[in-house]
Amino acid sequence: MGAKTKSRRPGIKLGFDNFAIRAMEWKAPQLVDYAAAQKVDTILLSDLDVYEDHGEAHLREVKARADGLGIEIQQGTGSICPTSDMFNTKHGSAEEHLKLTIRVARAVGSKVARCFMGRGEDRPREGGIEGHIAQCVRVFKAVKSYAVDLGVKIAIENHAGDMQSWEIVSLIEQAGRDYVGCTMDSGNAVWALEDPLHNLEVLGPYAVCTGIRDSAVWESPDGAMVQWTAMGEGQVDFRAYVRRFAELCPGTPFQLEIISGVAREFAFLKPEFWKPWTKVRSHEFAKFVRMSREGKPRKPFKAPPGAAGRKAERKYQVSELEKSIKYCRGVLGLGLK
Repeated sequence: MGAKTKSRRPGIKLGFDNFAIRAMEWKAPQLVDYAAAQKVDTILLSDLDVYEDHGEAHLREVKARADGLGIEIQQGTGSICPTSDMFNTKHGSAEEHLKLTIRVARAVGSKVARCFMGRGEDRPREGGIEGHIAQCVRVFKAVKSYAVDLGVKIAIENHAGDMQSWEIVSLIEQAGRDYVGCTMDSGNAVWALEDPLHNLEVLGPYAVCTGIRDSAVWESPDGAMVQWTAMGEGQVDFRAYVRRFAELCPGTPFQLEIISGVAREFAFLKPEFWKPWTKVRSHEFAKFVRMSREGKPRKPFKAPPGAAGRKAERKYQVSELEKSIKYCRGVLGLGLK
């Protein structure tokens, strides 16, 4: 028999979202240096507060630092939906906030501006999720010419149970696929009662940015518990995920947003749970239920109070991210370096 040949690597860029190590409270230069030390290809700077200021001089310095270290930056921000309780007027109106994010993205070399609507708690508010979608579409259309002129694509995320994958697609198509894509988050899929592999099938063709993590789902007396995990420690078949990702998302980086250790219940056996979920598709929900039947309970992570807790949280977040990078590189064959 001849010597074994190495399996072909999928040629997918590997990176991470700075939110994965949020407890470190690092600014952009430190984050870029850390990304280089981890030998990843990209970093999603998912908030505007990582910069000392938003002046062109500072942003050019960050870009030059990243370029010199071979790190591609993708830029992000938070909620741009004025009817979400997550929207913050710190950066002005929703349109002003999004335009600032687009300008910062252009300055640091990012071709995308990641943003999100809100969270699952927005669903039962007046107007329902459809009302929030309409607001996002309005904001996107108001800044379309600005985004197009700067060559930056808006990347709306499926975030914290706010929208299911088909609802994200509806938003993108209403706004215009030519300048709006999605930030595909595999962990947030389970918070929206979706199997991550199904979420990939729907959102993959629209994905220009990502936030990836593993998930564990198990049955509870009133429905199911969900806990995010480090890569390879949950239930998602990431070998299958990566194979399909390579087909559906060519050129899109695989960026880790590891948020491990907290369990959340989705009490779908209680009738009141379904009031804001009137359009859930039963055959898709069945895949989520199947996940819960196959899962086993996990122990949550709980840091001690005070300074010791902050130190433990930092250590935990770095450890969860670094072992996830190792898994993605060694087991899944991700990364170009």
